[in-house]
Order: sequence, then C-alpha cells, then structure tokens
Amino acid sequence: MPRILAIDYGQKRTGIAITDELQIIASGLTTIPSETAISFLTDYFKKENVAKVLIGEPRQMNNELSQSAEIIAVFVEKFKQTFPEMPVVRVDERFTSKLAFQSMIDGGLKKKQRQNKALIDEIAATIMLQDYLTRKMI
Repeated sequence: MPRILAIDYGQKRTGIAITDELQIIASGLTTIPSETAISFLTDYFKKENVAKVLIGEPRQMNNELSQSAEIIAVFVEKFKQTFPEMPVVRVDERFTSKLAFQSMIDGGLKKKQRQNKALIDEIAATIMLQDYLTRKMI
C-alpha cells in the first residue's frame, strides 16, 4: 500500500512526516530548508510509493487564513505544477507547533533540545498526519 506524506511548509524550514506502508502510523521523516522542498520531494517520490500529500493550511482562531497562507499557497501551486498526478489534501494546521512543543516537554526533552525549531517542524508535520489518519479511520 502506498504511503501518505505530510508537509508543514514554512518560510525557512519544512517539516515532513510519512506513514508506514499500511497507513496506520505517522512518523517524522526530516526537516529541510524550504527552498529545497521540491527537489527533495522529487528524489523521495522516485524512491517511495506515495499515494497523496497533505499540506498544512494555517488558519486563525476565527477560521480565516493566516498571514503565512500566501507563502504556502505559492508552494502548493509549484507543487501541483511539478507533480500534477499527486493528490493534494489541505489540512488545518492550527496548534500543531504548540502541540509539537508540548510533546517535546512531555517526552522529557531538555530545554536546549526543545529550542530545535527543525525538530518542532518535523513533529508538527507528524501530528498533522496522525490526526488525518485518526479522522480517516473513524
């Protein structure tokens, strides 16, 4: 069964998470510089069978798109042009960074480790993907 990949795209860094082949468990894959996202994904899609890609959609509490939504929309268009056959699902990414940070605290990471923004982005993508999988199974 092909995997599902999640992207937490940001101005500087992009967190990426992937499911197992049974699409049950989400795991952090990596965090990359955002300007390398398309080339990274091109290489990754050559190696792995991916069925669809989730891309975070940043929203405010009132459900309006946040300021960073414009940056992500540009990436989504470039992604769709580069990978026209790949289904894209936009998912609400509200609170994923806060949940990622809290999971680092709950996991016992020291303060120095919790300051690693790349790890936060990767965990945020994992949370986004696991939430999608959970809702899909209901």
